[in-house]
Amino acid sequence: MDTRFTDEELAFQAEVRNFFAEVLDEELKAMLHGGEASTQLEEGMIEYQKRLNARGWMAPGWPVEYGGQDWTMTRHFIFNAERAKAGLPAPIPFGVTMVAPVIYTYGTEEQKERFLPRILNSEDWWCQGYSEPGAGSDLASLQCKAERDGDEYVVNGSKIWTSFAQAADWIFCLVRTDNSGRKQDGISFLLIDMNTPGVTVSPIETIDGIYHLNEVHFDNARVPMDNRIGEEGKGWTYAKSLLVHERLSIAEVAESKRNLEQVRELARAEVNGGESLLDDPLFANRLAEVEIDLMALEFTELRVLAAAAEGGMPGPESSLLKLQGTTIQKAIQELRMDVAGYYSQAQQGDLSSSQVGHDFADVAQKLYFRGRASSIYGGSDEVQKNVTAKHVLGL
Repeated sequence: MDTRFTDEELAFQAEVRNFFAEVLDEELKAMLHGGEASTQLEEGMIEYQKRLNARGWMAPGWPVEYGGQDWTMTRHFIFNAERAKAGLPAPIPFGVTMVAPVIYTYGTEEQKERFLPRILNSEDWWCQGYSEPGAGSDLASLQCKAERDGDEYVVNGSKIWTSFAQAADWIFCLVRTDNSGRKQDGISFLLIDMNTPGVTVSPIETIDGIYHLNEVHFDNARVPMDNRIGEEGKGWTYAKSLLVHERLSIAEVAESKRNLEQVRELARAEVNGGESLLDDPLFANRLAEVEIDLMALEFTELRVLAAAAEGGMPGPESSLLKLQGTTIQKAIQELRMDVAGYYSQAQQGDLSSSQVGHDFADVAQKLYFRGRASSIYGGSDEVQKNVTAKHVLGL
């Protein structure tokens, strides 16, 4: 596989690099500092995404007719690599990466016209209603019920681990509309306005100290049938296609490359026993092992993207990317904690308050605790291993 860029691709790389250099001004940098730990995350992400959309780059992977870009997979790779190098995040995925492909693939023309432009311009913030108390990795066992009443569904039940539901305008939900037959066949895909009477949000306190998870309750919430995507009882099919997109994004290869380089720079500046931590053979060996694993993952991602460029659809390979991607993310988080040293053990406050010791120790600690969940969300490691064993290895 030839990984060298053509002259046209190098020119595109320079264009993207210049764009992100202009986008990341000091004000936006301050709002996005700390990622999910930022107290200005919603405001910062909306401003950032609006700038992306003004350039036509909010959703380059969408079909051109809905606002996407007719890019090759190499250009997509370059774009994400340069974005990560600039220290900028991918757009919040729930709207642009997750529900939007379901809408433009399976939705009606009215649904596409209603929702897609608002997602592009960050007018609607979305969250995901999949997991439930008692139905996480075994998603097909969900019990949140939607019963027909005229031209509406009456929804009762709960969703859990719902990221950023406190800020969301809409939630896309898997709901049970039929209990007969196979449990997968009785699930439908609904789009629910979070301002609907009967929808309430309860925060979940997490060990990282960041408010990002919630439980969402539905108590006789009435949802128009026009908000159902596709056919009743076919939600499981639509959900599986969404999970493929989610697992590809969770791999975060570009972000991991930048984070690893940041760890390297931090380690070079830290002194341990009079020498740079980067010169410590044990630390350097661990850093090299993660770098090798990340390089292998990057080539796996390129193979998946190349297959998609030829008309294929990412399948079980997305499970491999998600599994190894989150393993590498956690290894980098552990390295970051090691660089922070004793300061990583201190109780930290929010990012607006004074911190103990290193200015990156608070972020290191929050990312470390937050990252423990990566082996669960988007499908647990055990689920990914089962998918790989069955569909890749044929076991």
